[in-house]
Amino acid sequence: MIHQAKQKTIDRKGLIKGQNPPKWWEIIKRLTISKAYFRKVLMLILAEIILKREYNRLRDALGVKGCGITDLNELQQIAHPYYNSRAAGGEGHLEVAKNIYYQNKDLCHMVLSLKPFGCMPSTQSDGVQAAVINHYKDMIFLPVETSGEGEINVHSRVQMALGDAKTKAEDEFLKVLNETGLTIEKVKVYVEKHPELKRPMYPVPHYKGTIGVAANLVRHVAERMST
Repeated sequence: MIHQAKQKTIDRKGLIKGQNPPKWWEIIKRLTISKAYFRKVLMLILAEIILKREYNRLRDALGVKGCGITDLNELQQIAHPYYNSRAAGGEGHLEVAKNIYYQNKDLCHMVLSLKPFGCMPSTQSDGVQAAVINHYKDMIFLPVETSGEGEINVHSRVQMALGDAKTKAEDEFLKVLNETGLTIEKVKVYVEKHPELKRPMYPVPHYKGTIGVAANLVRHVAERMST
């Protein structure tokens, strides 16, 4: 919301509601408008900095790793070719941006979008996702609306998508085992000898090109075994 407010302020620089822009010779009026503009932008930037700082302080206190706030300017640039970032309402361009972001950053095998029935931005986003999926052939995206659609039908669609995602995860896991020269048994033996790897909050590193936690753990074990 802060990002959208800042973008709106920047787009409307020099405009005053109900008034004509000052003429070029009205120096004092132009300076007054510029002062108000920069003051508002700086306040919004300060608000962003404070929000990120407090979020990271809470994250550090809870021991949560790898869940920082994503740069919204990056998301805007990712989505804009498909969904104009100035089309406000709901999440707007963010659903498209996050879907592409997760794909480019190797963060998940599938994106499930749950949203209310009749939400216009969501309907627009679903239409745009067709073009996105056409450009990212390996992407699995499933929109599910909270409408009167039959429960069995929804359940069936979700199960089909999850089945595809599970297959991708299994193929990736086997591929990583083959690349590292390890077997499941060797990984299990190593994990048993190093109980810290069994902790539920153990920060498994993320390796480029590897999505699943299990596959990343195999790479991590292989890396530790080689050192």
